[in-house]
Order: sequence, then structure tokens, then C-alpha cells
Amino acid sequence: MGCRSGCGERKRLCYIEDSVIARPKSAGRTARLRGNAKTPLGYAAMLAAAALIFVGIRWLGLRLAAPAGVAAGAGGGASGPAAGTLTHVLLALVVVLVAARSLGALFRRWQQPAVVGEMIAGILLGPSLLGRAAPGLSHFLLPGTVAPYISVIAQIGVILYMFLVGLELDTGLLKQRTHAAVAISHASIVGPFLLGAGLALWLYPRYSSSNVSFTLFALLLGVAMSITAFPVLARILTDQHLHTSRMGAVALACAAVDDVTAWCLFAFVVGLAHARPAGALVTLAWTAGFIVTVLVAGRPAAAWYARRYARRGASGQGAIVVVCAALLLGALATERIGIHALFGAFLIGVVIPHDSALARDVMRKFEDLVVVLLLPMFFAFTGMRTQIALVQGWQDWAVCAAIVLVASLGKFGCGALAARWQGLGWRQAASLGILMNARGLMELIVLNLGLDLGILSPTLFAMLVIMAIVTTFVTTPALQVATGRRQAFVMEQAS
Repeated sequence: MGCRSGCGERKRLCYIEDSVIARPKSAGRTARLRGNAKTPLGYAAMLAAAALIFVGIRWLGLRLAAPAGVAAGAGGGASGPAAGTLTHVLLALVVVLVAARSLGALFRRWQQPAVVGEMIAGILLGPSLLGRAAPGLSHFLLPGTVAPYISVIAQIGVILYMFLVGLELDTGLLKQRTHAAVAISHASIVGPFLLGAGLALWLYPRYSSSNVSFTLFALLLGVAMSITAFPVLARILTDQHLHTSRMGAVALACAAVDDVTAWCLFAFVVGLAHARPAGALVTLAWTAGFIVTVLVAGRPAAAWYARRYARRGASGQGAIVVVCAALLLGALATERIGIHALFGAFLIGVVIPHDSALARDVMRKFEDLVVVLLLPMFFAFTGMRTQIALVQGWQDWAVCAAIVLVASLGKFGCGALAARWQGLGWRQAASLGILMNARGLMELIVLNLGLDLGILSPTLFAMLVIMAIVTTFVTTPALQVATGRRQAFVMEQAS
């Protein structure tokens, strides 16, 4: 390659350029090979030097003396889980997740809420089925050592779920149909509550103990009969395309009032269980003070923050941190008061405007994690504590059937009669009574707390779990019958 310039300096530069370009390729390849050969030699030398230095450090260290040893776990620091526990917890998460989602999808195909399948999956994984059919496999998949860890995961899941329930609660429904909603919901609480308390006269001498006062036993049984699962009811109405009907709107409002009233009653029960008679008044005073503080100061603050969040537009992690801190502080406050962490989380969710951009973003970011991963662990934990085999003989099963019958008649009968009294037609009133009988996860939360407090015996706990599953399972088919399977029944649109 020649140089076209006549300049001597340019000739020299072009000569150098031409010589570089014209250099044989073999020379460049040889240089690269030499460089490549130096690389592994350099690594080997570095590793050898590091090994020699460590040998020297070890030689010096062997001549040192350390203080007397302290037994493992005796120090002030936190000790980790036993060897292999994390493996079992992760395996349990996988098994529970797959079982819950599989049965949930199967029940959705049968036009049932997925929560019914997830509840049944928890029972099947426990001692009632897997523990009896394959005890070795049950011990491997869900050994007793993982129960405390599953319990913690389940409690966190329930706290977050109750926060989401409060977040989704439309308090505007209470204002739109206050008179009808309050009348129907209170009738569907008072009637079942009294029936449950009356049932306690029969069950207390058979399934309780002298360590539990009859008052606590009757109160808990009354609350257990009064619960309506607001999220399950909303999902059923949506699946059946009834959420925009007049009956559907009234049912949602009634379930909202029912939830708030029932949880206040249950907070009273938990407060009595955690304190002596004098201390119970203090607990109730603290509870009332917390509720008033959150509603009076927390609601305006939450509304202001929601408006600020909407003005700024883009969602960020800072807002999620604020919301998480608020719900955790609320949960901590009610736990310290002595009622339960889930009440505080629920109340914090209630004061956040449910139709705000903040609520929608929080719901979108939390819902999948809570519903898909954490809640199935609660069902599995409930299943591990449910021993259906304790319900033995025809007498126990007759008692179980009576509990289901009383629970269903109380919610259905009182709800339907109150709805008819408020002007709904018989078909709509019957549909509303059927919906109020859906209990679902809310009932399981109450029952687990009752078992933790020692108010319920394991046998009665198993019977009430069966009642919760049965009443939730029959809601959808009974509603389809009452509404003429949607085709023959033209619903009146909500005004």
C-alpha cells in the first residue's frame, strides 16, 4: 500500500502505516498466543502465593490461645433454625402452594370459589388424610419441627390479608343503604349469636373443660355462628354476575356491616380471654381509644396522603414503605393491647380510601403474594391442627351435623326474614340469606384464635372447621337454585 502524498513527513508516516498493515498475520497470532500463555501461569502463581500465605497465617494461629468456649446457643445473639429446617420449610411451601392452587383451580371449574379448594387442600395435607394414609410421607413433607415456622408465616399472611380486606371494604356502601344494611346484617348477627350461645348450653359439658368459663365459651360460639366472609361473598356475587343487582348491593353492604360488627364482638371476646375481669375493662378502654384515634386522626391523614400520592402520579417504593409501616404499627398496637394484631391491620386498611390510586397500587402489589403464597400456609397450618378423626361415632357426627344446621338456619333464616321485612322479594331475600351464610377464611381465623386461646377443644375445633367448609361450599349451588341459575331471574339494577 503506497503513500500518495509527496511530503516527506507524510511519506514517513505512510511508510510506518503500510509496514504495520503489511505485517504478516502470523506475527500478531504469535503475540496473542504468548499473552494467552501468560494468563494461566499468572493465575497459578497467584493461587500458589495465596495458599502459601494462608499456610503461614495458620502456622502462626496454631500458637495462639483463645478464651474458654461458650456452648452453642448460649450467647446473647439470635440462634438460627436447626439444621435441615429451612429445607423442610421450603419444601412445605412448595407442597402447600401446588396443592392449594391445584384444588383451587379444580373448584373454580366447578363454579366454586377457589378458597373452598384451598381450605380443603389444607385439611387433606394434615393428619386427617395424609397423616393417616401415608404417615411417613406426611412426616417428611410437613414434620412437626416446621410447625412453628409455618405458624409465623400463616400469622403474617392473615395480618396482611385482613389489611387487604379492610382496604377493599367500601364504606360508601354503608352510607348508601344504611338502614337496610344495618337492619339485615344485625339481624343476621343477633339471631345466629343467640343460637350459638344457646348451643353452648349443650356443647359446654361435652366438649369443653373447667379451665374455660362458660361465658367465654358461649361468646366465642356465638361469634363463630355470626361470621360472614365478605371477600368470599363478593367473589361469589361477581362470578354469578349479581354484584350490580339491588340484592347484590344490599348483600355487600350487609356483609360489610356484618364484618365490622362481628370483629368488634370478637375483639371483645379476645380482650376478655387475655385479661382478668378488672383487666378486661382496661383492655376494652385501650381498644376503644385505639379505634377512636385511628378513625379521628388516621382517616384524615390517610386521605391526605392518598391525595398527595395521586398528585405525584408515579408509584414509588416510598409510599409502600409508609403503608407497610402504618399497618405494622397498627398490628403491633392491637397485639400489645391484647386483642390481636389482625384487628389493627384491618382498621388501618379501612381508613385508607378504597377507591384511591394508593389503595389500588397497594392492592396490586400485595394481593398476589398474600393470596398465592401466604394464605395457603394458613390453610395448611389449620389443616395440621384439624384432626377429623377426633370426631368419632354417630354421636359426634350428629353433634357436627347439628352445628352445621344451627349455623345455616341462623344466618339464612334471620338474614332472609330481615331482608323480606325490608321490602325485598322472597327470592331475593332467600338469595341474600344464602349469601350471608358463606363463612370461608374469616371463620377459620376466628376458630384458630379460639383454639390458641384454649377456648375450643381440638374435637370441637374440627367440628367447626367442617361447618365452615360445608357452609361455604353450599353457598354457590344454593344461590344458583334460588336465582333460577341466572337465566330465569332478571335482577333489578342497583340504583
